[in-house]
Amino acid sequence: MNTQTSPSLPAHGGPFDRGSADNYYGRPYDPHYWTGGTGKGLRIGAAGMDADELAAYAAGWADNETSGDRKEWA
Repeated sequence: MNTQTSPSLPAHGGPFDRGSADNYYGRPYDPHYWTGGTGKGLRIGAAGMDADELAAYAAGWADNETSGDRKEWA
């Protein structure tokens, strides 16, 4: 897995992580990240993200899409 992250954003909960997780869990494409890690701090949606953050979310989504890794719901 690619680990693209921004030094100013948390790896867990950052845009790349959220894109990858959304794809893995079969959630809709919805760019966002958390300022303090997943579920912590503020949730920043697409309207509040800059071009690099949006690109990181897209890269996380594409990275997981390429891997084919998906949650298997029992």
